Amino acid sequence: MQALDRKLLRDFARLWRQALAIAMVLACGVAILLMALGTYKSLSDTRETYYERNRFADVFSAVKRAPNYLAAELAAIDGVWAVETRTSGSAILDVPGSNVSISGQILSLPVEGLPRLNVPIVTTGRTPDPASTDEVMVNANFAIANDLVIGDHFFANLNGQKRQLTITGTAQSPEFIYTIGPGALMPDNATFGILWMPKPAVDAAFDMTGAFNDVTLKLSSGALEANVIDAVDQLLDPYGSLGAYGRDLQVSDAFIDSEIKQQRNMASVLPPIFFGISAFLVSMVMGRIIALERSQIGLLKAVGYSNLEICLHYLMLAALIAVVGIGIGWGAGTWLARSMSTQYAQYFDFPFLIFSTSAWVYAVSAMAALLATMAGAIQAAIKAARLAPAIAMLPPAPPQFKRALIDRAMAAMRLSQPTIMILRALIRWPLRSGLTLLGIALAVSTIVSPSFFQPSLNKIIDSAFYESNRQDAMLVLSHDMTQIVLETAADLPAVLQTEGQQFHAVILRNGNHEKRTQIQASHPATDLSRVMDNDGHQVAVPPGGVVLTDRLAAHLNVGIGDTVDARFLGGRQETHPLIVTNTIAQYFGIGAYMDLDYVNGLLRQSPRISTINVSLDDTQVLDLHDRLKDVPNLAGIVMMSDTRQSFAETIAENIGIINTIYIIIAVLITVGVTYNGARIQLSERSRELASLRILGFTRGEVSYILIGETMLLAVLAQPLGWWIGTLIAAGMFNSFSSDLYNLPLVFEPAVYAKASFVVLLASFASVMIVRRSLDKQNLVSVMKVRE
Repeated sequence: MQALDRKLLRDFARLWRQALAIAMVLACGVAILLMALGTYKSLSDTRETYYERNRFADVFSAVKRAPNYLAAELAAIDGVWAVETRTSGSAILDVPGSNVSISGQILSLPVEGLPRLNVPIVTTGRTPDPASTDEVMVNANFAIANDLVIGDHFFANLNGQKRQLTITGTAQSPEFIYTIGPGALMPDNATFGILWMPKPAVDAAFDMTGAFNDVTLKLSSGALEANVIDAVDQLLDPYGSLGAYGRDLQVSDAFIDSEIKQQRNMASVLPPIFFGISAFLVSMVMGRIIALERSQIGLLKAVGYSNLEICLHYLMLAALIAVVGIGIGWGAGTWLARSMSTQYAQYFDFPFLIFSTSAWVYAVSAMAALLATMAGAIQAAIKAARLAPAIAMLPPAPPQFKRALIDRAMAAMRLSQPTIMILRALIRWPLRSGLTLLGIALAVSTIVSPSFFQPSLNKIIDSAFYESNRQDAMLVLSHDMTQIVLETAADLPAVLQTEGQQFHAVILRNGNHEKRTQIQASHPATDLSRVMDNDGHQVAVPPGGVVLTDRLAAHLNVGIGDTVDARFLGGRQETHPLIVTNTIAQYFGIGAYMDLDYVNGLLRQSPRISTINVSLDDTQVLDLHDRLKDVPNLAGIVMMSDTRQSFAETIAENIGIINTIYIIIAVLITVGVTYNGARIQLSERSRELASLRILGFTRGEVSYILIGETMLLAVLAQPLGWWIGTLIAAGMFNSFSSDLYNLPLVFEPAVYAKASFVVLLASFASVMIVRRSLDKQNLVSVMKVRE
């Protein structure tokens, strides 16, 4: 081991506290990069493998009733590899031990074997006997949530006929990784399940013998999805097609894809912040080390070490810090990535998890960390290499100062001498002060940016559940029915108020811009499900027009007064021009709103509704559920009160975890910046502070100088941190928003107050640790140190 190597290890051991503080900040960047990329890759690989093994379809379409012979014509479409036709229906389930109504989606199984596409994985038991009429296989999570096992019985209201069904097995399907019921906003395995039955039994129950009402298609490699969709629509339109669509609009895949994109966006937003702070900290520490080791650098050069060797020596010191940070970050990042991937696999109902953080992810994180530390150290290392031996052996020339306007201003203000010393230090080294302030501001922003999630989600809850959707429950009908059904619903137990709605699947077009969505039609004076504008006021949708959500309007490139063409899917497949009368903010999905009577007249049909919104008497809700189990033509019930509570609880749990993680990260950043800054300040001003003690300044006055400079910078950094955090939050919210949901940026003073409190407290604790070194100083020894 050469002399420089021994010096390198001694320097690292002597500076281990400062090195560890920097390494921990660096480790945060490495860990978050690993977590985001690792989770992203694990979810992507798991999804793709699952889809490939179980032949998840590429194109989907629902139709009212199409003859079976169309399957051959669909298979003959250019680019189609396989076709699976089936019958799908909805039912209300009466499960023993459950007091609430449960919705089920029933899918037919081929007479021979499993389906060709969207192949379910049988997890327990077996598939139903093809000749049976009362055997069923259910999705595994539904069985677990309701304590159902093989051989258990429950009742199902199949198209008005109540039938007892027997469970023969449980399964998982790539089509229902994210299982959400009709009209629901969140998955609830206890109240919604998937049921597979033999096709003859399902066809008989829903009057579909010799026909199908649902089709999925797998495309050949290189096939154009848009062309296949057009061909499918052309074939199925005469039979009441609701329009073919790709995976991007398949509910389950859309939610998973949104989460995967969020992980990718996180990897590009947060890690650069930590790497930048690490580079700044390394620059601070290396600059001070070289200033203190001028004489040693001179001696090294005098005995023959080259400029390159000196430069590499200090770069290696920075590299050691990076190695420690990379090691900690790799360990923490791998654990976080595995934990996040496991949670996602459970939440999204994957049957297996492929966790394999690739070597390139580790390589990228390590390279980023090394580049950050090298960028921070390179200037100081080059400066050390350029020092001439004779000059290096001399102490640095003291800086020249002269009284300026600021000095006269401080004198006029009659500030105390310690306060003047603090202000002079900040003013005379503006670059160092500015970088320290920026580092602390970034720590503040680290807490501010995720803290916006809570008020934003509260805004979503208030808007979606208390302003717009104020109903206690939604009764989803199996098909459109006349408004007389409102009178029937009003006679149900617990029902206090009823309102009808109608939903139509449509494709809205404006020139080359188009979007598949649904139109929600209701009466202008509705009270339970209201259309609200951006200011929280109810919007009465006028006849003859359509109200669009702002994201949908932006996608179609239309504004108020413009006209869009609406192609109504199903029924007559008609296209009608609609005038955009207003745009509104909406946080769940993208939609359009019209007057119910106008829609009925436009489609030349008698008044119809597809959903009944009701307000309930809480004391009779159980009686309502008992009655609904026997009501025909009911596809499902969504208890909005339960949805509100479930949504709020899920959000509170997730936000609590996120905020805790980011507070820890912010504390690490703060400690790294303030501790290193205070240590450098103490090493630079130790003789000066000792002189003040000898001249009669008290221990508190001298400590005030050390503490005051750091804390003043910490206070000044708060507004900048608030601003940076708000910008980061806006970028994150924009990247996270999609057609599924949109996050509003809600400003609350408590967000900024919490961030400032945590950072100021961490700053004070860090500088107090350094102050202990000041108390332990030997004044005589310090005064002997050569300036």
